[in-house]
Amino acid sequence: MARRKPQALLLQSKKKKGPSGVSVPTIIVLVYILIIVVMVFSLFSIYRYWSRRSIVQTPDGISTNKAIERKKSNIPNYSFISTSKGLITVELYKDGCPDIVEKFIDFSQKGHFKGMKFTRVIKNFVIHGSKVDRPEATEDWTSTEKHSIQLDTSLKHEVFMLGTSKVKHEGGGFDLFITTAPIPDLNDKINVFGRIIEGEDVMQEIKKVDTDDHYRPKTPVQINEVTLKHKS
Repeated sequence: MARRKPQALLLQSKKKKGPSGVSVPTIIVLVYILIIVVMVFSLFSIYRYWSRRSIVQTPDGISTNKAIERKKSNIPNYSFISTSKGLITVELYKDGCPDIVEKFIDFSQKGHFKGMKFTRVIKNFVIHGSKVDRPEATEDWTSTEKHSIQLDTSLKHEVFMLGTSKVKHEGGGFDLFITTAPIPDLNDKINVFGRIIEGEDVMQEIKKVDTDDHYRPKTPVQINEVTLKHKS
């Protein structure tokens, strides 16, 4: 019987052995690595969720505090209303009436108030500006008959307050009311969103214009332009 060479015996022994398995320590290391990867991914996902929530409104329209503060800081504090009688400076109540102020700013930036006429001037009462001549907007308030109503005392209608009608206008309009006397019983009709801090003399000039029997100025008085400014 021929003797096998040592090299042939070595090759034969290798063929008989099965594949070597993965060691236990290697499996443990792989499991730890997998756990760490999952934890890092979870923490990253949580971070992205809360960072987005701080700047984006939730689906139901409720904003987080950071978003509200950022939004308020971007809202102008003052409005400059240039009229055919002179310039009026208005301080906007962006904290008390943010929704109305935001709407007023939007209409101002779109040029809605440019050329708006003061359609009604009722001495010691209100001055009404509108793109549409609506007699019922003011004439029903001058009726001698008064009704008992529950007043909203959050923002009283003192002299030279700027507001807009609570009635929704067709076509998404925005009218203006400026009180020329303290009139608290208009709280159910007007949303006050600012007050005149400069230009009272201009308001007095507008207040003195001659009007017809329906309180319409005989000589047109209008708004030329509305500009906005942040607090300096």
